[in-house]
Amino acid sequence: MRLSRRALLAATTAATSLSSASPASAADRHGKLRTGFERLAADGYALLDGRRVGIVTNPTGITRDARHIVDVMHADRRVNLVAVFGPEHGFRGTAQAGGSEGRYDDPATGLPVYDTYLKSGQPLADVFTASGVDTVVFDIQDVGARFYTYIWTLYDCMEAARLAGKRFVVLDRPNPVTGRSAEGPVLHKEFATFVGRQPISQAHGMTVAELARLFNGEFLTAPVALDTVLMTGWRRAEFYDASALPWVPPSPNMPTPDTALVYSGTCLFEGTNLSEGRGTTRPFELLGAEGIDGRWAAAANELGLPGVHFREAYFAPTFSKFQGKTVGGVQIHVHDRAAYDPVRTGIGLLVTAKRGWAGFAWRSDNWIDKLTGSTQVRTAIDAGADVDDVVAGWREELAVFRRTRKEYLLYR
Repeated sequence: MRLSRRALLAATTAATSLSSASPASAADRHGKLRTGFERLAADGYALLDGRRVGIVTNPTGITRDARHIVDVMHADRRVNLVAVFGPEHGFRGTAQAGGSEGRYDDPATGLPVYDTYLKSGQPLADVFTASGVDTVVFDIQDVGARFYTYIWTLYDCMEAARLAGKRFVVLDRPNPVTGRSAEGPVLHKEFATFVGRQPISQAHGMTVAELARLFNGEFLTAPVALDTVLMTGWRRAEFYDASALPWVPPSPNMPTPDTALVYSGTCLFEGTNLSEGRGTTRPFELLGAEGIDGRWAAAANELGLPGVHFREAYFAPTFSKFQGKTVGGVQIHVHDRAAYDPVRTGIGLLVTAKRGWAGFAWRSDNWIDKLTGSTQVRTAIDAGADVDDVVAGWREELAVFRRTRKEYLLYR
């Protein structure tokens, strides 16, 4: 019987995933989390032996004692590290949203750093070719939301590595908001952008290694030669603090795991004229605009959304929307992480903001459609739908994605 591409890739990648690092130690078996990099290093970098290695990473690519893995690998004679590739915000993380660091030589290691931001297809393949690498390694901390761009850097780099004939290795890290389930609307292909290349749900509930397998099996033009080095000791229901790993902000407006917890819902406010809290110490937890008062928090609390309370809040962003102006709105207080549904909460806040504030408007470029992946959310809210009706609009598509997703999950 001939296997389908999906079945063949799932079987092959699962096998390489489990064999690409040393067997689990006693510490692993008793629950201590070890990242993909930790397992790679413990195995003496055997997977990279004899390879000219380039790594796609940023400030989150660190060891348990907060050393950057590029510095660690560069100092180790067992690894021939010859290039670094920086995503949005840059390898060392100096750029704000929508920016990168460009091409330069890293002062700490002397390694050439190439810019991948907004590059894809053959132009990105040409960057890999020019760098002289034969193996591209990916190690970046994701936050679990479809519109967080690092997973599409992963996708673009996998496709470019395929075009350039390079091997691709993904070092896994935790999904900080757990991998329990997929939630939210699924992207429609006609709305594909860098905040969503392919039809996955808004909160995907996967690790980067699982996503790499999904991309390879479902979406790439043709499969890339893929190895994944999995974590040990990670459980799907665990939040980031259970990992005992240091948190490094993956981007300037993702300062804490608490930010990541709400982000897959409240990032939708980027598609409105309200502030999503950029320019404050609590981005995506503070939302507001001029002319909003305590009635919004009261209306949001009346929804009875699970695991969360809303507090009337006033703040003055130091940059972005309403820079230097005092605005009113809400602060999100999650009191039960296990019960909290960030996507449903984001929809509830959009519904109540539009009903309660006469100044509410979507961004003129319909950015909300790119974030949600279709016109469904915007048009339903404009038509006066309540939260349940908006959520029901994506239920069937989400069920289909969940079935596909299940085939690529690697952890209990």
